[in-house]
Amino acid sequence: MLKIRKAYKVQIKTNRDIEHKLVRFCGSSRFVWNKSLAMNLERLEKRQPILWYNELAFWLTVWKRSDEYSFLKECPSQVLQQKLKDLERAFRDCFDKGQPLKRAPVFKKKGLGDGIRFPQSVKVDNRRIFLPKIGWIGFHKSCEIIGKIKQITITNRGAQWFASIQVEQMVEIGKHASDSEIGIDAGVKCFAAFSDGTMIEGVHSFRKHEERLAREQRKLARKKKGSNNWKKQKREIAKLHHTIANVRSDFLHKLSTEVSEKQAKVYVEGMNIKNMSASARGSIEEPGRNVKAKSGLNKSILDQGWYKFRQQLDYKLFWRGGMLVEVNPRHTSQRCSCCGHTTKENRASQAVFRCQACGHEENADVNAAKNILTVGQTVMIACQANRMSGRQQESAGTREEVLPVAS
Repeated sequence: MLKIRKAYKVQIKTNRDIEHKLVRFCGSSRFVWNKSLAMNLERLEKRQPILWYNELAFWLTVWKRSDEYSFLKECPSQVLQQKLKDLERAFRDCFDKGQPLKRAPVFKKKGLGDGIRFPQSVKVDNRRIFLPKIGWIGFHKSCEIIGKIKQITITNRGAQWFASIQVEQMVEIGKHASDSEIGIDAGVKCFAAFSDGTMIEGVHSFRKHEERLAREQRKLARKKKGSNNWKKQKREIAKLHHTIANVRSDFLHKLSTEVSEKQAKVYVEGMNIKNMSASARGSIEEPGRNVKAKSGLNKSILDQGWYKFRQQLDYKLFWRGGMLVEVNPRHTSQRCSCCGHTTKENRASQAVFRCQACGHEENADVNAAKNILTVGQTVMIACQANRMSGRQQESAGTREEVLPVAS
């Protein structure tokens, strides 16, 4: 048995009163984050040690008692304390040299990423959840919520409110129901090509809504900033962005679930999405080349959601007793899956692979997926051999040490 944490995301049913409270709570937590961040940045400029959670919690109490910031009393204390803990974690990550993408915390803006977290005093009863200082709220229930509730996070996305209910479960990780293995090659035109010849077309969610999004943004540009019509148009754009994200997320979850149920081992190419989607604009001294074409390619790459798909495959396979293996993608698109001949001339075009040695011809993405499968299986066999030799050496060394003592 293994203890895991799992989240159920549901849409909550709100009214004007509930939304007013949630907006005020989000605003209070955002104010605490920004004020605490400003204090720490000022201390850093003066070369003074920053304030961590315990010190900031003291200042939070002082702010609540003051007349100027007495509005903080309306918000549950645990929500504001969780925001201070988030700020401390952000600073620790910033100072951690092992973090590859570390950066300093930034100020939060109204309407961007609004969210609050309740770590205790929350309940779930069938189709209702209880939140401190708000009460019982209904939600749209799509499945049973199983496990011990640890915390509930409330977020606002596209003029709708969602609750992410995190639970703790005990699951039994056994052997996968299947023994099959498969290699997957990711692409732009074809989202995923499988080594068995299956090809999955992507949904291209952003591309399909791009023209409509541009129209809505032009409407926003013609309205007076801050007016009621401007705010209404902002909500329309947020809804459209939410739709784009939902279409992509639905596609990725359904595909990753299907693959994890049928395959015990999945081999994928290790890709650095950040480098692949880097801008080609360059600088004034050294301007980039084919900037417009590269910009369009970057949009298509980010529209696929490769990283999210790989992330979902990883934990879904783990829960079912399977395994996700990343392999080096070097030369997988230029190597023949039949004879192993490797040259860039084998790639006759973007879609067709034609081996110059044996004449083998098939779809280039499927050929690459077969090579990914072969490389992955070779790596796994080598790892198992090294593990076995290590155990033999360890047992031999133990015998050499014990025998002289016994004699």
